[in-house]
Amino acid sequence: MIVALIDSGLGLLPTSAWLRRLRPDLDLMLSLDPEGAPWGPRDEQWVIDRVVGTARRAVDRGAEVVVLPCNTASVTALEHVRADLGPEIPVIGTVPAIKPAAAMCDSVAIWATAATTASAYQARLVEQFANGSSVVGVACHGLADAIDRGDLDAVGDAITSAAARTPDDVTGVVLGCTHYPLVADEIAARLPAGVVLFDSAEAVAAQTLRRIDALGRESTGGGTVEVLLSGTPGELPVSAATFDAGRLLLAAPSRR
Repeated sequence: MIVALIDSGLGLLPTSAWLRRLRPDLDLMLSLDPEGAPWGPRDEQWVIDRVVGTARRAVDRGAEVVVLPCNTASVTALEHVRADLGPEIPVIGTVPAIKPAAAMCDSVAIWATAATTASAYQARLVEQFANGSSVVGVACHGLADAIDRGDLDAVGDAITSAAARTPDDVTGVVLGCTHYPLVADEIAARLPAGVVLFDSAEAVAAQTLRRIDALGRESTGGGTVEVLLSGTPGELPVSAATFDAGRLLLAAPSRR
């Protein structure tokens, strides 16, 4: 069975790596969009058209399940993708892990891109899931772009800046961009001891596997990884090798 994962850049790596660890026989189709990245500042209709078109092409190439391991794609285009593909194709989106963080911590910071931090989407999630906890948004300027480039110096600078703007009483940090789990160790090292990080990659992977099992179809594959770059067959960017998740996927057999 082929599972397609769609993001503008390396934000799809954490969820893809979890799928690889949990079900190594699955065939993964990784659709990145270097020509259109980043998606966050783009017009909403542009993002909808881009993501729906990418998902449709993935299904045309044999994908039976579609995952959007990207907050921008999920909030903007998830329902449009589901409507376009129909009920036969499971489509799994991503939601920042605010609910579990608020359940465990009295004071929570959500690290996200500037666009997400200022969005009505994040405000609604906080209103819905804060559960009495204090929640503050911290815009991590340049962090996702630095991760896409594999620029660890710039990654360190962005993390240091975000950590300095995180209130001292925070005990939980939600990684509100799917790129950020790739540098979770670096983030943890710059926060006070005892601060717990929350991300959704493993949960999204687990939900994907539940949806696959519910289909009742044969899901065993060859454990291959196919990469599409703005719709064209290619390879993961060299920068992917900077991160454990990227190296795991680069080591998988390639499907062309």
